[in-house]
Amino acid sequence: MRAREVAREVAAPRAEETDSGVWPDEALRALQSSLGGLVVPREDGGSGLGLRALAAVCETLGEVCASTAICFGMHNVASAVIGAKPTERQRKEFLRPIAAGEHLSTLALSEPGTGAEFWLPQTELTSEGEGWRLNGEKSFVTNGSKADSYVVSTVAADPEAPAGEFSCVVVWGDSPGLSWHGSWDGIGMRGNSSLAARLDDIAVGPDALLGAPGDQIWYVFEVVAPYFLTAMAGTYLGVTQAALTEATAHIKRRRHAHNGRSISSEPVLQHRLGVLWAEVQATRRLVYWAAEEADAGGRDALPALAAAKAQVADTAVTVTNEAMTLVGGVGYRDRYPMERHLRDARASHVMSPTTDILRTWTGRALLDVPLLGT
Repeated sequence: MRAREVAREVAAPRAEETDSGVWPDEALRALQSSLGGLVVPREDGGSGLGLRALAAVCETLGEVCASTAICFGMHNVASAVIGAKPTERQRKEFLRPIAAGEHLSTLALSEPGTGAEFWLPQTELTSEGEGWRLNGEKSFVTNGSKADSYVVSTVAADPEAPAGEFSCVVVWGDSPGLSWHGSWDGIGMRGNSSLAARLDDIAVGPDALLGAPGDQIWYVFEVVAPYFLTAMAGTYLGVTQAALTEATAHIKRRRHAHNGRSISSEPVLQHRLGVLWAEVQATRRLVYWAAEEADAGGRDALPALAAAKAQVADTAVTVTNEAMTLVGGVGYRDRYPMERHLRDARASHVMSPTTDILRTWTGRALLDVPLLGT
């Protein structure tokens, strides 16, 4: 698997450097060369794969470097959004270069004023002749200032439109009026270049709009949410597995100095490790079943995807915390891999949609209640 090769040979040796705040350029370029078009339709030169493949790639990368995984994951989410209902110009300018490994894209959805509710953008899109003008601010843009293009959400043209009805446009990374400010200094996911963007009167052509007016609610639940949730679930599943692997290896190799006895013979450690292993396996089954259900267009796709990302967040935080306890003092040291896994895992609850929102969405979907209702 190409993702495993890049993870092992490119991302892993640079994981510590990436964790210091360096955007993983080498790893992303290596991934682009063969997997850049992972979710791009085959007719546009891509692999035409779906959510299960995205989950697998993000898990593989997440095991060695969570920042690399989320950066590549967001590229694929943006690619899926562009590829959902593309115009011929969008195929030529974006999808085919993405499939050829020549173009990196990403999402710009979150805003400073709406918090975790990314489906309520305030960025304005106003018509001007045959094109549009874009004004607003975006926050926590993964691959910020690094991508070739950005999928930007804007407020719906109709002020009476229901919650969640917004427009998406593709903005070139070198567009006049697009500027970046601040720096990403989170406790984890330090290499993802999660920056704030200002959009000052950016001119975009008529073909920058994704889909037709009225398509937006479809984009939210059929494209943005499934791919976004899957990329994050796969990434944090990889982090969780890495922590479990490290704890298992530590218990196997550690021996008491006074008698040479392996600590793996301790029943309490056996029991606690067994519990963690079961939690990881159960969560993994949920993630991949949810992806497969969505790929197949199953009726439980939406609640499954929401529940999967929420469950991964719970499992990631629990397992990385317990794994550090099992490893003991050595795992508590700064720059030890376990410490990085613990910091990275904590972001899983914070990244929108948050765990509380996803649990509510799951219940609403099961009860046939509108997800974005009040």
